[in-house]
Amino acid sequence: MTPLIPLFIILLLLLFSPRIQSSSFPSQALPTRSGYLPIDPTSNSSLFFTFYEAQTPTSPLPQTPLLLWLQGGPGCSSMLGNFFELGPFLAPPSPQPLLLEPPLRPPNHRQPHRATGFASPPPLRHPPQPITVANHLIFALNNFLSSDPSIRSRPFYVTGESYAGKYVPALGYYILKRNELLAAKKRINLQGVAIGNGLTHPAAQVATHADSAYFSGLISERQKKDVEELQDEAIRLVNERNWSAATDARNKVLRKLENITGLATLYDLRRKKPYQTEIVATLMNQREIQEALGAKEGLRWEECSETVSEALHEDVMKSAKFMVEEIVKRSRVLLYQGVFDLRDGVVSTEAWMKEMEWEGLEGFLEEERSVWRVDGEVAGHVQGWRGLTHVVVGGGGGRTRGGVHRP
Repeated sequence: MTPLIPLFIILLLLLFSPRIQSSSFPSQALPTRSGYLPIDPTSNSSLFFTFYEAQTPTSPLPQTPLLLWLQGGPGCSSMLGNFFELGPFLAPPSPQPLLLEPPLRPPNHRQPHRATGFASPPPLRHPPQPITVANHLIFALNNFLSSDPSIRSRPFYVTGESYAGKYVPALGYYILKRNELLAAKKRINLQGVAIGNGLTHPAAQVATHADSAYFSGLISERQKKDVEELQDEAIRLVNERNWSAATDARNKVLRKLENITGLATLYDLRRKKPYQTEIVATLMNQREIQEALGAKEGLRWEECSETVSEALHEDVMKSAKFMVEEIVKRSRVLLYQGVFDLRDGVVSTEAWMKEMEWEGLEGFLEEERSVWRVDGEVAGHVQGWRGLTHVVVGGGGGRTRGGVHRP
């Protein structure tokens, strides 16, 4: 049985489906192309994708970057990022046409999205390994890039958020490894990766939650000690390589924080209600929308896959830091977080960045953090050195784009 790709749809249909105009889905929001890509030469499994070409590129199209967006979860659909976070067309809170909101900056490209949302996968026999995931993604990407000779040479970036803090490094790492063995014309032109509010080196990150909540004024010193005891247990289990128990221990930390803080979500400490992501399901389960996107008939879109989440239970506390260390030596890495994320936010990311084995780390840590402004207003803060850039997004939470713009 072919292992499930944990972030993408696994379907049997490989042909592109015709798209139609929808009253809820304006023509401007339609992808340039969408359909299915095989994951290997022998199985019938494939990945659903949508591709948005640059509408107003600031450089000639052959030099315009391509971005691949991978959603977290694990096992959540990238259509969630597409229509809830990234925009510029966003799912409406009630039955009405898509909302067009101004982007954070003028968009000069749109990225292909992959999702599990329309999947009806078989049960997994074995947890998928990073190399298996990466190989399937690379095979699918090569099919996409080979569809047009002008696409393969374009600068390519792998991006994503949350649990994509594992996926993004894995894909970037194995692309670089494969490129070493290929002729130039067959390589994927990877120029960098970007991880938003990512879970990448969990042992270091889980140790920060008590401090983040305490210094945000959300818990007392006694409660802080209680959370620290739970964190220490998770770290102990990681050191023993008891991966499943370590994941359970981390979940206890997060549940404890949710209970004692009373927050609607740890992803954004400002919110009074959880993110209303169900509006994406309402949108994606309209048949006219599925036809417009070229989805297989008769499937029901689901935001996240419990099957994938369960399959990756033992992977949660494993580290992908070594892959980031390799990428930053040979390419570029952007790490960004919304300042209000209490889960995988700024403190959490800085903790594991300081543990990186990279010759440029000392120079990075000595760099000052600069103010980032958009239209004269402070949008965040930036720190960078050589191939590593760290951005703190003001006004953002765990779903940084969505946290800035969505109610």
